[in-house]
Amino acid sequence: MAASNVVVVESPAKAKTINKYLGSDYRVLASFGHVRDLESKDGAVLPDDDFAMRWEVDARAKKRIDDIADALKGAKKLILATDPDREGEAISWHLWEVLKRRKLPANIATERVVFNEITKSAVTSAMKAPRQIDTDLVDAYLARRALDYLVGFTLSPVLWRKLPGAKSAGRVQSVALRLVCEREAEIEAFRSEEYWTVDGRFLTPRGDTLSARLTRLDGKRLDKFTLGKQDDAQRAVEAARAARYTVGEIERKTKTQNPAPPFTTSTLQQEASRKLRFGASRTMQLAQKLYEGIDLGGETVGLITYMRTDSISLSQEAIGALRDMIDERFGGNYVPDKPRLYKTKAKNAQEAHEAIRPTDVTRTPDSLRHALDADLLRLYELIWKRTVACQMASALIDQAGVDLESQDKKLAFRATGSVIRFDGFLKLYFETRDDPADEEGEEGDRRLPHLIEGEEAKLDEVKPDQHFTQPPPRYTEASLVKKMEELGIGRPSTYASILKVLQDREYVRLDQRRFVPEDRGRLVTAFLETFFRRYVEYDFTAEMENELDEVSGGRADWKQVLRNFWTAFHPATEEAKQLSGVDVRQKIDEALGPHFFPPDAEGSTEGARRCTACGNGRLSLNFGRFGAFIACSNYPECRYTRPLEVRGEGGENGSEADAGDYPKELGTDPETGLPVSLRKGPYGIYVQLGEGAKGTKPKRASLMKGQEPADITLAVALRLLALPRDIGAHPETGELIQAGVGRFGPYLKLGPRYVNLTPEDNVLEIGINRAVEVIAQAGDRKGGRAGAGGGRALGDHPQDGKPITVGSGRYGPYVKHGSVYATIPKDIDPGSVTVAEAVELLAAKRAKSGDAAPAKAKAPAKAKTAKPKAAADGEAKPKAKAPAKAKAAAKPKAAKPKAAAKKADDGQKG
Repeated sequence: MAASNVVVVESPAKAKTINKYLGSDYRVLASFGHVRDLESKDGAVLPDDDFAMRWEVDARAKKRIDDIADALKGAKKLILATDPDREGEAISWHLWEVLKRRKLPANIATERVVFNEITKSAVTSAMKAPRQIDTDLVDAYLARRALDYLVGFTLSPVLWRKLPGAKSAGRVQSVALRLVCEREAEIEAFRSEEYWTVDGRFLTPRGDTLSARLTRLDGKRLDKFTLGKQDDAQRAVEAARAARYTVGEIERKTKTQNPAPPFTTSTLQQEASRKLRFGASRTMQLAQKLYEGIDLGGETVGLITYMRTDSISLSQEAIGALRDMIDERFGGNYVPDKPRLYKTKAKNAQEAHEAIRPTDVTRTPDSLRHALDADLLRLYELIWKRTVACQMASALIDQAGVDLESQDKKLAFRATGSVIRFDGFLKLYFETRDDPADEEGEEGDRRLPHLIEGEEAKLDEVKPDQHFTQPPPRYTEASLVKKMEELGIGRPSTYASILKVLQDREYVRLDQRRFVPEDRGRLVTAFLETFFRRYVEYDFTAEMENELDEVSGGRADWKQVLRNFWTAFHPATEEAKQLSGVDVRQKIDEALGPHFFPPDAEGSTEGARRCTACGNGRLSLNFGRFGAFIACSNYPECRYTRPLEVRGEGGENGSEADAGDYPKELGTDPETGLPVSLRKGPYGIYVQLGEGAKGTKPKRASLMKGQEPADITLAVALRLLALPRDIGAHPETGELIQAGVGRFGPYLKLGPRYVNLTPEDNVLEIGINRAVEVIAQAGDRKGGRAGAGGGRALGDHPQDGKPITVGSGRYGPYVKHGSVYATIPKDIDPGSVTVAEAVELLAAKRAKSGDAAPAKAKAPAKAKTAKPKAAADGEAKPKAKAPAKAKAAAKPKAAKPKAAAKKADDGQKG
């Protein structure tokens, strides 16, 4: 008997959980995300037809739609229960539109329900308060989708033609890339300044000591650069030694420190990056699992509220539960007199959401240790502590400051200290800084000794310290997300996908958890800033976000927003198509000259541009079939070329290593007494120990990805040469865990098993606790290497009987059949994937490849083993020629725009 109510959600995990909450009169099915998208070719958005949009149903979604349509036969109601944001609204709308075209039974009522948490009470309450699909939210989705599509399909082809090697451009992606490139340009243009400080150690009459810094000299207050040279500092030291000091007025005040508000999507990504070293994508994957539910004693329960939100407000019910728990766990003095109410300041906050919080605050992290793996537990604990702390009492900090003055008042040293009088919320949680440099100068929990105003203080020791100003730090994921949010660029729910796109396109790389722009990324940014400056301006992008939010609020017409954008954007792209290669080269060469050619003291790059081959040619940027390179202006007489090179950070004109001075001696290994050197080989830079005995090779180690030659010291080189290194014994098995670097990158080894390290982990620094976590998270595969083959057998393919395996690679979990790999979607648990699901994923992968050469080459490969060599060779020859001809003929074909659909898309979710 068919159920009367058919409920549709996005993921099967969510469907399974909700199905348990509702009675037998409900059947819950999963759509597996979007069921359709814009056609993956140019022309899916038609500006000349009032921005009509052409949609196509995803091949994998057809079966899901069939299942939903079959379930609706005999049902009375369709309930669309997708996520409570714009994207969730759009998924419901798409599904409703597709089912309408299939002519839903006339008696079917359609309702939309939303819930902020997957708990029985939240779901059943939502079912009692249905509504209709919000057309304003759908319009906002359509506007964003059309904009991103138009920018990608219009701008990316211009890049391909005018800038070889460029892969894509996007409405938000390109602006985020500009932030990274501008910061790198600031670092390169930075010139360090020397300055000195003078610190003294004083003795009180009671034998206590205190440290203080010179702040007044010759009756004048010192600023940062007053003591600019060693001579200045030495003069100050001599003056300080000659003076006698007394304790001046002691200043005391109590500072109140309030807790941070509960998490939004953005602040969760930032804090997880700083505290847990999780990337934005990893944070959102884990948060999704916590939201959709974890099995607790046979019942699947959602542990946190919806994780895509800009709101910092909490429900009254949640606040009451938090205050009760704080009182019970910490005592009444940790509960503030009034509940803390937080209001979202952002104008474009997500609609009607709560902040991210535990669904039940009594589920403490300790109580869930048995149910959650290490990373899920760490993220849940972070959310739980932040949420509880936001309703705790403020911390009280006593701060004190005193001047130790010379008798003539012309010299003074300043001593400061602070001590926590009442820890309040700090007992449980404190928010970390964006950058360690921000904490410079803070005293922490340091108390001044007992002092009496006017008593003598004896200068026991005084010393000068040399300092150099530091360039602004490169962006981390946390600081880049924060900067984008401050500027109003993009949406917090899309930040993870934007950062991933920049790395996938090889526009940026992560080096020690900080973003470094690749030359390809800098070229793209320079091109866009030169010829499309308006569209990568921060204010323009932020204003566009505001307009789109006006649409979601029903205050603006979405098509008028598109008209306003297209009227200016389209002529700009048409004009760019007319640019000559010479125009593009000259403009970009001018913009990036200081990057590729170190300027002299007067700022000129001409000296570095002189060709070393012919002596009188001028080096400049050029473009070839495979991308950009440096070439001499005297071509073809002088054929000197070199790949793009970037000057190092070891000095004004780069370090010795950057200048190509190899081998470079780094020092002597204290254990062997052999010299350690930095060398350059055909496969890149490496370190070497000694020269090797006759007939044997010396020990060598390649630099790891992201390591710069200028940063390799003797200590770093010795650590590289020591790989693989022993980390320690596994606490359960007693087996030795080792860390090393292999052909697939950094890894951990436990017995016969290899597990790839995550990008957030450093093979030189990872300790035993983190190593055990990484191995546990990789699952229970025996042998083989995580991410490099292996995997568990799932079953045989029904068509050819060959095995299907499940594995995990650098891009996530996958299923494999023969040489075909298909990524397992995020909404499918790799541990529970079935043969039927795997066959479907593999079929979709083959269909998606279409007429790609690798897919067509499989058939003759099978026949080759079944026929005599002569016959196989006879067949192989014409097969080998056909793709070559097809490839040559297909160059102008619309294959590139098809690829651009994914490459150009910013993934604007929410």
